[in-house]
Amino acid sequence: MKWMVLITMLLVSCACGKGRGTVSQEGPAEISYTLSNEIFSNPERGFMHLYTVESEGASLDAGRLQALAAENVTLIHRVYYFEKFKKNPLSDAELALIKGDMQLLRNAGVKCVLGFAYTGIDYVENTEKGEDAPLSSIALHLDQLKPVLEDNKDVIAFVQAGFIGPWGEWHSSTNGLETPENMRAVLNKMLDVIPKEIMVQVRTPRYKQVIFGTNAPVDASTGFSGSGRARVGHYNDCLMASADDYGTYTDVQADKQYISSEGLYVPTGGETCPPIPAGNTPGCPDATATLRQLRWTYLNLDWYGPTINAWKAAGCFEELQRNLGYRLALESAQLPDKVAEGQKLGIRIKIANKGYAPLYNYKVVSIVFKDMGAGTLRELRLSADIDLRGCKPLAEFQIEDSISTAGIPAGTYAMYLKIADQAEGLRQRAAFSIRLANENTWVTEGGGMNDLRHTLTIGN
Repeated sequence: MKWMVLITMLLVSCACGKGRGTVSQEGPAEISYTLSNEIFSNPERGFMHLYTVESEGASLDAGRLQALAAENVTLIHRVYYFEKFKKNPLSDAELALIKGDMQLLRNAGVKCVLGFAYTGIDYVENTEKGEDAPLSSIALHLDQLKPVLEDNKDVIAFVQAGFIGPWGEWHSSTNGLETPENMRAVLNKMLDVIPKEIMVQVRTPRYKQVIFGTNAPVDASTGFSGSGRARVGHYNDCLMASADDYGTYTDVQADKQYISSEGLYVPTGGETCPPIPAGNTPGCPDATATLRQLRWTYLNLDWYGPTINAWKAAGCFEELQRNLGYRLALESAQLPDKVAEGQKLGIRIKIANKGYAPLYNYKVVSIVFKDMGAGTLRELRLSADIDLRGCKPLAEFQIEDSISTAGIPAGTYAMYLKIADQAEGLRQRAAFSIRLANENTWVTEGGGMNDLRHTLTIGN
């Protein structure tokens, strides 16, 4: 009788609102999983490489992108400089460059953090190149970029709010774009043009607070709502490099707490830079504590090299490889041993997030049934209400659902949990699916899925 009570409770508490109909099943069995300490890659998180390109410059290198897998790198920062187009429309060649790069990323199983700027290359040596563009040019260029971004949103993880000033870092504008009105105009235009699924990051918390007129962080009531404020996160290009991270913070402790709160719903990432005073490189305890506090999802491997190398020498680089962004792991599952043919199947799976940050992009969650005899796969998508973005750092998350086995023939099936990209074209690509941090569970077949280490019999 105990299992019947448990199944009834499961259906009543089902987070996804499903569970109507008759359930006939034996079990559920309780399965526990072993946590893995292995370093492996996952989409939209971790260390990244920076690749910048001048106007109408060279495309990304396909071979180099393919080689990123050996480094467990799935993310690059691609910055396009529009120095030739400060007063002119983007050329067909420039738009073709961006389109071609996005296809190369897709082919390689890599996504990008996207950025745009008018000045930054050779900025120090050539002050003429220190000029950015007027607001009218930015608006024109964003309109031109809109269809390109829409067509390639599947391989864009996040977009950094650039365009203004050297390196697009929103300072030293030669066109007076540092006023709240102009910054608001640029950010609002970006939010209008960039697909709604993609979040944008600004350079300092003060910019976001001024633009939206509030110091209140995004929270559970506003997070992932699709509003402008809910789509704006943070990037820091001088992490732990000075007392205020080169002006990133106005009130250091208050701003860090603000980012820590927001980081449960919007992404944070960036890079380090030369420390002030020189030689004052942050040690591993400070680095890991700060990255966890600020919910960092990605970090540039290429800048600042001495700081990255110091962390390697001190022994915390591998910890950062594991924990930047999300690191989801199976903890336990309650799954039936047998279900009648055509009836509903109740499942309860507990996962935990060991990483520094949550997921920020929605994922499709499915149970995959593998016929133990024929080897064929049948994938059943769970309720769209099951949103793994709710699995916060150092917290647990319950996946509960009742799914129909209608159409699945009687037989014996191995069960898998698949967490796939929301883009239809990437859903069967293992490089874009989430691997869980457990021992002996990941398989690349079926577009990448996690073995629940349980066998289900369907039949009377």
